[in-house]
Amino acid sequence: MDREDKGRYLIVGSVILEIVSPLLRKRLEDGYKSKGFDCLQKFVNSLPVKHILFHLRHKNSTCCVDKTNCINQQSLPLNYSQWNRMYTAGSTKHNCHCKYTANPISLNDLDLTLLSLILLNCCSLSSDEGTLITDLREFKNNYLSHNTDGAISETEYSTLWTDLTTYVLQLDPSKQNDLVIIQNRPLDESLCQYYVTCLLDVHVILEKIDTKIDATSAEIRTTIGNSNTEVMETIGTKTAELLATMGINNDALMAKIEKLLQNMICQRCKRNINDQDKQGALQPYKLGQSIFTLHHQTDLTSVVSGDRRVFTDKVMMDDGRLVMCLPHQDRLLICNTDGSQVDSIPVQGYPWYVTAVNNFTVAVTLGLSKCIEMYDIHNKLQLKSIPVPGLWWSGITTINNKLVVGGNYRLLIIDHQTEKVVQTIKTDCHPHRLHGSGDRIFYFDFPINNKKMYWYSFTDDRHHTLTLPSPPMCMNTLQYGSLYVVCKDGSVKHVSSYGKKYKTVTKKELQKLKNTLMSYNSKQRKLVTLSYPMTIKVFHEK
Repeated sequence: MDREDKGRYLIVGSVILEIVSPLLRKRLEDGYKSKGFDCLQKFVNSLPVKHILFHLRHKNSTCCVDKTNCINQQSLPLNYSQWNRMYTAGSTKHNCHCKYTANPISLNDLDLTLLSLILLNCCSLSSDEGTLITDLREFKNNYLSHNTDGAISETEYSTLWTDLTTYVLQLDPSKQNDLVIIQNRPLDESLCQYYVTCLLDVHVILEKIDTKIDATSAEIRTTIGNSNTEVMETIGTKTAELLATMGINNDALMAKIEKLLQNMICQRCKRNINDQDKQGALQPYKLGQSIFTLHHQTDLTSVVSGDRRVFTDKVMMDDGRLVMCLPHQDRLLICNTDGSQVDSIPVQGYPWYVTAVNNFTVAVTLGLSKCIEMYDIHNKLQLKSIPVPGLWWSGITTINNKLVVGGNYRLLIIDHQTEKVVQTIKTDCHPHRLHGSGDRIFYFDFPINNKKMYWYSFTDDRHHTLTLPSPPMCMNTLQYGSLYVVCKDGSVKHVSSYGKKYKTVTKKELQKLKNTLMSYNSKQRKLVTLSYPMTIKVFHEK
C-alpha cells in the first residue's frame, strides 16, 4: 500500500462524504417537508415511517396497529446501531413499533447507508431516483464499507471512478466542477484517516464477531468479583485479541472499534449476568399487592415554624433529600426524610410546584408568575429564570431531559438549556399536577372535580384517559411502569402500566391519605408521603 493508493481512497471517499451524502440529505429534507414535517425527528416518529423502519430491524413481529402492512423481511438491512440511534424503547411490554419513540436526530447524524434506507423505504421516489440511490449505496458497500486499509489500487480505481462520476452527475449535473476539484486533491494523511473512520461500517464488523464477544464476556464474568481495575484490564486484553483477528492497522480506526467493542462486551456481559440472576430477580408488581413497608415517620411542624398550611409540592432527589415548596414563607425547604440537615433557599415569589432536573438542580413554578425558576440546591443559588408565555399555575415535570408545564388547554415542553418552548401539545382540559414518566405525560383536570386521569403518549401521539371512583390528586410511577394515584377521597389506586386497570391499595398506612402528597424515587427505592399536619411517612420498597 503506497501514497497513491491512499490518495485514490481519499478522492473516492471525498466524493461520497462531500457531494453524495449532502445531496441525499437535501433530498430527504425536501421529502419530509413536503409531507408537512418541519424536522427529521418528527418524520421518523410518525407512525407510518416508524412502522416501516421497525420491520427493517425486527423479524417475526406483528404490530398492534396497521397489522395488514406488517412485513416480515427476509433480511434486516437496518442494524442495531442505526435503530438505536433513531429510537428509544418505552415502557410498553410487547414488541411493536408503538413501543418506540424517536430520539432527537438531525440529518447530519445519518450516513449514506441510513440515508438511502430511509429514502428508498419511506419517501416517494421516481424509479430513476430509486435505482440511482441503490447504486450509490452498493458502491459504498463494495469499495468503502469494509475497506479497513484506506487504500484503492490503480486498477480498481480506473473502473470505479467512471461509475461513481456517472452516478453523481445523474444525481446533480452541476457537480462536474466539484468532481474535478476533488480528483486533483493532494493526499492529506490525517483527512484520509478520518474519512476511513467515517466510511467504514464498524458495526457490521462487530456483528460478524458477535460469537467471539459471547465467549469473551464469559471470561470477563469470572473477574466480576475482583476490582474494577482488573475487570477493565481483562476487557482491554480481550478487545485487543479480537481486533488482532481483523487485521486492522489504522490506529484511529482501531481506537474507534475498540471503544465500541468494549461497550458491546460490557453490555453483553451485563445481560448474561442478569440472565443468570433471573430466578431471584424481582418480577413486575401485581395490582394491589403489598409493595412497601413503613420505615419511620417524622413531624416537621417545628421545621416549618408551626405553619401547617405551608407546603404545596415536594420532590425526592436521587440522594434521598426532600425539596418542598413553602409558598407562604417564600422559600424552598431542603431536608432529609427524618427532618435532619434542614436548609432552605429564599424565593422571590410563591414557590408552588417543583421537579428535579438532575442530581443538584430543581425547577420551580411560582404562583401568579409566567416564569420557571431553576435552583442549585447544593450551593443554594438561583441559576436562571425562564419566561414561558402562556404558562398556567398548574404544575411542572420533566421528560426526556425537557421541562413540561401546563398552559391554557395545552402542555408546553421547554428546553431549559435553550430556554425555548420546543413543543406544544393540545389537551381537552386544563392540565394540572403534571407527572412525566417514560414516553408519557400524566395530568389531571383543573379545578379538581373530574374523576379522569389523563396522559399523553409520545409513542402514538394520542391522549388517553382512565376514570377513577374519585378525582385524582397526585401520582407517582413505580418500578415496571405502574402508578400509585392518590384520590380526593384519600384512597390510593394502583394503576397498571398500560393505564387500563386499577386496584385499591389496602395497606393500612396507605389508606385514607386525604390532603396528602406522595413522592417515589426509584434509586432510593423509597416512597414518601407528606400529610397535614406536616407528617412525613417513609416507606421502603420490599
